[in-house]
Amino acid sequence: MAYVIGVDVGGTFTDAVLDDDAGTVLAAKSPSTPPDYSQGVLDVLGLLAEQLGKPLPEMLAETHHIAHGTTSSLNALVTGNVPPVGFLTTKGHRDSIFIMNVEGRYLGRSPHELQNVLGQQKDHGLLPKRLAQEVTERVDRDGAVVVRLDEDEARTKIRDLLADGVRAIAVSLLWSFRNPAHEQRIRELIAEEDPDVFVALSSEVSPRIREFARNATTIMSTQIGPGLRDYLTTLEDTLRENRLSGPLLVMQSNGGAVAAREAPAAAISTVGSVLTGGVIGSVALGRQLGHKDIISTDVGGTTFLAGLIVDGEPVRDTTTVINHHPINVPTLRVDAIGSGGGAIAWLDAGGNLRIGPHSAQAVPGPACYSNGGTEPTNTDANLVLGILPERGLLGGRKPLSLELAREAIDTHIAKPLGLTVEEAAAAIYTVQNAQTGDLLRKTVVEAGHDPRGFVLYAFGGAGPAHCAGYAAEVGCTEVVVPLGPVASAFSAFGLASSDIVLAAELSDPLNVPFDPQRAERNFDRLEERVREGLDRQGLKFEKVELYREIDMRYSMQLAEVTTPVVEGPLDTPAIEEAAAGFEERYAALYGKDAGFREAGIQAITFRVRGVGILPFSPRLPEVPAADSPAAPAGTRPVCLDAAAGYVDTDVYDYRELRSGHVLAGPAIVEVPTTTVVVPAGSTGTVDHLGNLTIRSAA
Repeated sequence: MAYVIGVDVGGTFTDAVLDDDAGTVLAAKSPSTPPDYSQGVLDVLGLLAEQLGKPLPEMLAETHHIAHGTTSSLNALVTGNVPPVGFLTTKGHRDSIFIMNVEGRYLGRSPHELQNVLGQQKDHGLLPKRLAQEVTERVDRDGAVVVRLDEDEARTKIRDLLADGVRAIAVSLLWSFRNPAHEQRIRELIAEEDPDVFVALSSEVSPRIREFARNATTIMSTQIGPGLRDYLTTLEDTLRENRLSGPLLVMQSNGGAVAAREAPAAAISTVGSVLTGGVIGSVALGRQLGHKDIISTDVGGTTFLAGLIVDGEPVRDTTTVINHHPINVPTLRVDAIGSGGGAIAWLDAGGNLRIGPHSAQAVPGPACYSNGGTEPTNTDANLVLGILPERGLLGGRKPLSLELAREAIDTHIAKPLGLTVEEAAAAIYTVQNAQTGDLLRKTVVEAGHDPRGFVLYAFGGAGPAHCAGYAAEVGCTEVVVPLGPVASAFSAFGLASSDIVLAAELSDPLNVPFDPQRAERNFDRLEERVREGLDRQGLKFEKVELYREIDMRYSMQLAEVTTPVVEGPLDTPAIEEAAAGFEERYAALYGKDAGFREAGIQAITFRVRGVGILPFSPRLPEVPAADSPAAPAGTRPVCLDAAAGYVDTDVYDYRELRSGHVLAGPAIVEVPTTTVVVPAGSTGTVDHLGNLTIRSAA
């Protein structure tokens, strides 16, 4: 028997799902253990082993591979908890990372921050100026060497950085994506001075045009590379000591995994790893349920995540924004706000109730965890409202204190607003649903779609408690809560479902129509890099799929749209077909007749995405059919509507439900790792896989 295990390390909980590709699917959840997250991974793997009735080493010895998603890289960048790194660039271009191409004033800012122009600051620099050094060299836009690298000067700059205590250096030279020779030589010079220094080259991390974004991407990758390397090395060594036989894989932002030993070299590709697991899981479940248009929502302890699946494929982006910097990372588009179960409720200067973005996280956790937390969170409100059971979470392994939850809400929200504790808790619940609904509008509508035509999937520890509310905010009338054996560990199920995905890209600006042979040479080079990368993963694939695409734009514009390119040798008709596809996608994003073909079309970046299909395809097993109506395990007062107040509500034990059971709202479904709310006027139906589908009558 061979197992595949997905491990999702969140800021509050660590989830794991095990699949044997023969119908066995197990899930486990355990508190995360910052700062050493590897201990939480071992804890949750131990829980899986207990369910199998095997010692941990025996389970790992029979494991084909572990797919691991982590927030450690993203958390380090967002909080600035990164070591000092050096930066080497072309003479005269050091200040590009401090000028920030104007974008540093507006990227990643909320609408109200954008309106306050005088309050905008560029106080989020990547590194102090003394650690940014220039070297004499110059390559032109065609890749020709105009000024040779001054190696003596470069050695001096390298020694200065090392003397300042730097143990990692980012190298990003002008036009290096056209000719990387000078960057590669600088790496050799650094190795001559100290072979243990971590080095990242922009020509390898981000061979894409536009100096500022390429610099920022390379620097951030260098900041997290050593930490990711040390963390993964420690984790993999510990797993090997416990007899893990298969490889440890790390999820990337593009929705696929890569071998742990390969991940640090392009560390920036892992920043969205834990965000994409739920989207990949939704794609896999959608195939089983016949859903192609899906809004994927994951509400964990810290964040609310929303992704989009259109016609069976996740929506992708070529860039993301971290700390107001544009980052060149092919990624599944996942929008996020700090509005998870542990998001803190607070009052702003105007007395308005706000939820998040700050979170109580695993330590100290919500007030009701009795770990020293004193600020009210969504979890505290749900306990007061009766949505969560007083006996606690994780099947009672995580006890909850109603008294501490009431005290926190009373002190920080109820008394300042002149409300009762119950009214304040209901207000927190309502605001949470409203602001998560706002993010869903942004996710779906800004991508050019109507949310009313989508099925919403809801998972995570807190998602099922709020999904009916935020689905109603955007007009979704059908909500699927993946339960069965995965419940709130659905993102880990997605990790276990992922294949190996590698991407290679290269900027080579050309005007349409361009030379098909030049484009073909670009794609051939990229496909060779992708195939070599897949060969290094140490896995056997059922097959390898290669996808070609080009980022195109109208001349004199900055907005680029990724356009697929047909397989096979390129010719002029294929290029015209790609240009027509670009115009169709541009119109879908920006409106009919928004394009202007007469301005000309440019191909900017060529990209190849390779998918190594693994022999495992985790599927949720079918559950037994019902032979009698569903019977509630009991009732308790629950407040789902402030106007209606507390209503005696049927409470169902999910373990007693079967396929075909229909629950009339209001109802609560208790699962060991989550709680589902079925509002009044809705029904919850258990499908053949054990999922609960909530449909609204209105």
